[in-house]
Amino acid sequence: MSGTSIDDLLSSEEPARELPDARPGRLRWVPRTLAVAATAVVVVVVGLRTVGLQVSLWTIVAGVLALLTVRRVTAALSPPPPPRAGDRAPAGEEPGAWNWAARDALRGFNGWQRPLDWCSGDRDRFNTRILPRLGELADERLRQKHGVTRESDPARARALLGEPLCTFLDTPVRRPPSPRDLAAIVAQLEKL
Repeated sequence: MSGTSIDDLLSSEEPARELPDARPGRLRWVPRTLAVAATAVVVVVVGLRTVGLQVSLWTIVAGVLALLTVRRVTAALSPPPPPRAGDRAPAGEEPGAWNWAARDALRGFNGWQRPLDWCSGDRDRFNTRILPRLGELADERLRQKHGVTRESDPARARALLGEPLCTFLDTPVRRPPSPRDLAAIVAQLEKL
C-alpha cells in the first residue's frame, strides 16, 4: 500500500519544476548575429556613400537588426522541408523489411505514370519496379483499414484481397497487364 493520502492527491500545490537556463542558447547566436549585423551595416554604408547618399548610422543599424530579427523569427516558424521524392531505402535495410515510419506507399501515388510508361513493354521491369510497388500499396491499404499486412497475417490478407488479386501480387507476370487490367487491379485495391 502506498503512503499517499487523499489530501495529497487532491491538493492544488504542484512541485516546483526546474526551468532550463535560456542563456547558453542565446549566447551562442548573439556574437554571430552581431558580426553579421556589423558586416551588413558596413556594406550598406559603403554602398550608400559610393552613390552619394547619406543616411544616419543608427537608422541603418536599426534596419539591419530588424531584418535579422525577421529572418530569425521566420526561420523558427517555417515548416520542415518536405522529403525528397526520390528517397530510397536506407543502406543495410533488408529488401523485404518495411519501415513504416520512413516509407509510405501512398506517398508516391502521383508518381505512377512514368514508371508505368517505362515498363509497358518489358515484363522484367514490370516485375521488379511496378509489382513491388503495387504490393506495398496493397499492404498499406490492408494496414490502414484492417491492421494486417500480407506478411503479418497471410491468411486474413488473402481473404481480404481476394484470390485473383493476391495471386497477381505474389507471382511475377509473364507479360505486363493492359491499362484495363491495371484499372481493375486498382479498383480492387480501392475496395479494401
